[in-house]
Amino acid sequence: MSFSEHTTEQPVPGKRTHQRPSPETLLGLLVGGAAGVLGLAPWLIAGARLPLQNLWATIVDPGQMPVALLPLSHYSLVTIVVLLVIGGAAAGITLRIWNPSQYKTTVKYAVAGVSAVQLTAVIQSFTVLHTGLMGGKAATIYFLGLLLGTILSLAASIALLMLLAARSKTRFALAIGILSVPLATWAAEWVIGFMGPMDLPSWLPLISRWLPAILVGCTLAWFGLRSARDTAIWITNLALLWLVPALFTSINFVFGTRVTLGNPSEMLQLSQQILTSTLGAEGGAAPVVLLALIIAILGTGTKLITTRTTTPANGRPPAST
Repeated sequence: MSFSEHTTEQPVPGKRTHQRPSPETLLGLLVGGAAGVLGLAPWLIAGARLPLQNLWATIVDPGQMPVALLPLSHYSLVTIVVLLVIGGAAAGITLRIWNPSQYKTTVKYAVAGVSAVQLTAVIQSFTVLHTGLMGGKAATIYFLGLLLGTILSLAASIALLMLLAARSKTRFALAIGILSVPLATWAAEWVIGFMGPMDLPSWLPLISRWLPAILVGCTLAWFGLRSARDTAIWITNLALLWLVPALFTSINFVFGTRVTLGNPSEMLQLSQQILTSTLGAEGGAAPVVLLALIIAILGTGTKLITTRTTTPANGRPPAST
């Protein structure tokens, strides 16, 4: 018997061994991809026609515009943000509920799934936009500006995914505060997608306005108020409820005004005026923030009373009968 028959193959030092992805991690990839499609769904059901462009090379009717997986237009900046951010958020919430055993690897695969769908949408949409735009400096600035905003939205989508999927109550509560207004806007986009932009129901603005307050209030009640860090989360979420709608309104108004579009100094001045108005008493944010605070306080108080009622003075839970 030769020496070679007794030897076994030894791993080469420094050589990486590649393992096949487990079914759980592959499911994470599927979750990410499905979440990315879900985020885009309100735009897809609306027909996914590229909005009319001021700098389009030819004059066409809205129905003749090419199909685009994102509504690339300076009139739809908030919609672009919302469609992308909700995709990442949906994946993050799913992972938190699921709580996979191979957590880190599954999250990475979910990020890959969301990114694959959203990057496909970005590449397809900007290819269509670039093909149809007229040449010139204005068109180039317009194209690059939209691209920069979209890239930032992609980064925000992944950041929200990581926050919501994290095994941290604090990060999850903070992420809901960030997500509340985009989620309400996304829900409104579903109604617009089914019914069209004309003759929308009268209750739609009410949902868009008050749903974020309910989400934030319930989240803070679930989160609780026990320490200075908890207080900081409460203040931050209530501040986001005040700031984000004003920011969305400012973006829509400033970039949707053709008179100032392309003039940075006038756009900045107009944005300051809009923000001052929407953040002030006339902006109407105070009742929304107050509702969230009332829900949070009532929920926290109810939890405290329930805990004291079910826990005896010795701190031990009551014996089962």
